[in-house]
Amino acid sequence: MVTNMAGAAPETRDREQLPVELVDRAGRPLGTCTVLKAHTAPGRLHRAFSVVLYDPAGRVLLQQRAAVKTRFARRWSNACCGHPAPGQDVAAAAMARLTAELGVTAAQLTPLTEAGVYRYRADDAKTKYVEYEWDHVFRAILIGGVTAADPGEVSEVRWASPGPLAAEIAERPDDFTPWLAGVLDRASEA
Repeated sequence: MVTNMAGAAPETRDREQLPVELVDRAGRPLGTCTVLKAHTAPGRLHRAFSVVLYDPAGRVLLQQRAAVKTRFARRWSNACCGHPAPGQDVAAAAMARLTAELGVTAAQLTPLTEAGVYRYRADDAKTKYVEYEWDHVFRAILIGGVTAADPGEVSEVRWASPGPLAAEIAERPDDFTPWLAGVLDRASEA
């Protein structure tokens, strides 16, 4: 099932100007800069998170990133991604983004559990921005559905079974974010 999210109210503040925590290749803090600066070529390695939500049947929730996204717009990705503020608890930041992007609350989930870190770098050829992230991957089971997605973040959502999704990503990689396969692999290891 695909759900169009055009009716929800968008978030109004400029998230590109928020600070992120820069890290070294071992994930140790090095300082801060804005989201925009971290994603400007050649990119700066920074702390991030990705959340993978499953339903009780084991399907994965995907979101199609909104057309206004500055990186990898209109591509299908995991339930949500984001950046904790410098020094912020990463799980708390992930839960806050789930609520802001998809309207999902902690009461609708099994506890978020960290599956590990996925470090990746990806260039967006269309915008010339870069993702270079020390990505904490979280997973949970969603009981219920998405009811209030932010159209500034999410165009549509859908559920996908892992096997057919892996085949879809292999057949049409440009329809998906470049980190999705790695994030799903990390989540499935937990």
